[in-house]
Amino acid sequence: MEPPTSSRLNSRKRRKDGSGPNGATELDGIPPKMSRRSLGLREPAPFSDEVEIDYSKPYVRVTYEEAMRGTPLDRPVRVYADGIFDLFHSGHARALMQAKNLFPNTYLIVGVCSDELTHNFKGFTVMNENERYDAVQHCRYVDEVVRNAPWTLTPEFLAEHRIDFVAHDDIPYSSAGSDDVYKHIKEAGMFAPTQRTEGISTSDIITRIVRDYDVYARRNLQRGYTAKELNVSFINEKKYHLQERVDKVKKRVKDVEEKSKEFVQKVEEKSIDLIQKWEEKSREFIGNFLEMFGPEGALKHMLKEGKGRMLQAISPKQSPSSSPTHDRSPSPSFRWPFSTKTPPSSPANRSRNESAVTYDISEDEED
Repeated sequence: MEPPTSSRLNSRKRRKDGSGPNGATELDGIPPKMSRRSLGLREPAPFSDEVEIDYSKPYVRVTYEEAMRGTPLDRPVRVYADGIFDLFHSGHARALMQAKNLFPNTYLIVGVCSDELTHNFKGFTVMNENERYDAVQHCRYVDEVVRNAPWTLTPEFLAEHRIDFVAHDDIPYSSAGSDDVYKHIKEAGMFAPTQRTEGISTSDIITRIVRDYDVYARRNLQRGYTAKELNVSFINEKKYHLQERVDKVKKRVKDVEEKSKEFVQKVEEKSIDLIQKWEEKSREFIGNFLEMFGPEGALKHMLKEGKGRMLQAISPKQSPSSSPTHDRSPSPSFRWPFSTKTPPSSPANRSRNESAVTYDISEDEED
């Protein structure tokens, strides 16, 4: 399919406006995107009984070499792939993708066996035939779906659907009393092998469900399914309900433990922060205390300065030695009590009047 016109115009414009040699641009270094065979499927694949086949043209099979070279658009290589396709999964889709890409021009027809054939030859299925038909219809690689496909392919069936090749994995498929139901197809040169996807199959999915049956049964009971719908006995139903309650209690305990751990962790973080802040504040306090009251702190200097100022204030200033001396005037005399004589008021007068004072005192004593 050709790309849209706008994209072609844009590509031409980029090549024309390019500054490199031959109109090359930086975008030319980007690898082109892969073209798709279709823009997208809007409807599911039709059933074979809904498709008209032109039987006027003779049915002539193409060889493998012709199919690999590519056939005309009006004559695609008709490839047939069949299966049960129960619990349709990615392994089924990959097998059909390989069948679709076997040849350049392929028309893929997928046959789905009915419930009756499947239950008789293989076993009970999880999905019924209508569900399996619908699942295959909505696979993007499928062009046509054959309902109630035969278990063993007959020449009449191959001619009716004008099948060129049959696609299936190369592992011998023993069933219906045969070692390999595709043996005659391989001998006729119509077999096209595909690769099986390891790690996933319908049997593996069913094994997981059986292994974890209790889990799925409890989950569906919790979602509203009845024990009868799940084919669960009365005792098992009560057991599942009890287990559900126990699990809820365990979950609550676990939630409480997690919350308590988170709380303890937060408390530890906060305590660490508080301790760090306390250490910082204590260092700051100790530093300030030492600056104020330490041996060389500010308080000591303040006390020294205050002491010096106090001493200067208390002690008078000494007069200079070169200053002239003046005679002091005698202090006023006063009379001693009970005495008629006035004692000297100065040391000079005391020396001159020593004899008089002695005399006066003696006279007083005599009196």
